[in-house]
Amino acid sequence: MTEHQIVAFLKEAEAGIPVKELCRRYGMGSATFYQWRDQYGGMETSDIKRLKELEAENRKLKQMFAELSLKSQLQEQIIKKF
Repeated sequence: MTEHQIVAFLKEAEAGIPVKELCRRYGMGSATFYQWRDQYGGMETSDIKRLKELEAENRKLKQMFAELSLKSQLQEQIIKKF
């Protein structure tokens, strides 16, 4: 399921449809429902889009930091040799 489908699924549960019935309808266990509720509960589809954008930006920043850190360590090693 996509995040948008998960949000729609959770909205159905909020509307009063029993969790057991939803899980049976969509073919999943109740544990999955509760994990999704913890992760996506209260979110709208626009929130998920923003979350994905922030996660992508975070990955880029972590990659930049790792590269700069490695470059700095290499420069320190070169300076120590001379």
